[in-house]
Amino acid sequence: MSETVLIMGVGVAAGVGAAVARKFAGAGYHVIIAGRTLEKLDATAGAIIAAGGSIEAVVADVTVQDDQHRVFEIVRERNLPVAAVIYNAGSNLPIKFSDLSPEQFEDFWRIGCFGAFLTSRLAIPLLSEQGSWSLFFTGASASLRGRPNFAHFAVAKAGLRNLAQALAREYGPQGIHVAHVIIDGVVNGDIVRGRFADYLESLGDDGALDPDAIAEAFWALHSQPASAWTHELDLRPYKESW
Repeated sequence: MSETVLIMGVGVAAGVGAAVARKFAGAGYHVIIAGRTLEKLDATAGAIIAAGGSIEAVVADVTVQDDQHRVFEIVRERNLPVAAVIYNAGSNLPIKFSDLSPEQFEDFWRIGCFGAFLTSRLAIPLLSEQGSWSLFFTGASASLRGRPNFAHFAVAKAGLRNLAQALAREYGPQGIHVAHVIIDGVVNGDIVRGRFADYLESLGDDGALDPDAIAEAFWALHSQPASAWTHELDLRPYKESW
């Protein structure tokens, strides 16, 4: 246990954030996960501890500045180098634009983009002190294009993508690897299984993204030598139309 990895926005155990936590914990890092629901965090942490990993969970809302400060204070208190900060928070739900309320629009933007800004403001000085390491963001196909019933999601994810680009150009030369991972397709996790099980079944084998496969991509990014960094990586099932 020589370095820490912080993952902001961890929800269900069969989700992207939890899979990334398992991958880095399995590689020997001390992982700190933050999310809004204690039961979900505990499920992920418990499985990782049972497998011999080192992890702690912090209940925090990524859209609340005080919560983020508290998470980063915990990171600093561990007095370990920070290998990576990963912003994975986000939510998605189809909403017709005519039905979209100002409150809903702002909520999606705050989780999908504003929270990433708060995380970056705290992560960049910490990583700059060290002179290196990773700052990654989880994007979506909506980062690149807007579609009917997803205006709220597209705005949030496009803003996140541009934030990541700006940070990469400003801080990459200082040794911070900033990367944006576009997840294009349905993730085969608890949320989709619960809400859209029939649709998931219709996709067939390998028709949805496996969270553990996504985690492998995050690990590959983190492992890249500084002479050949990837800034943007897109992931999709082989049968996904794009």
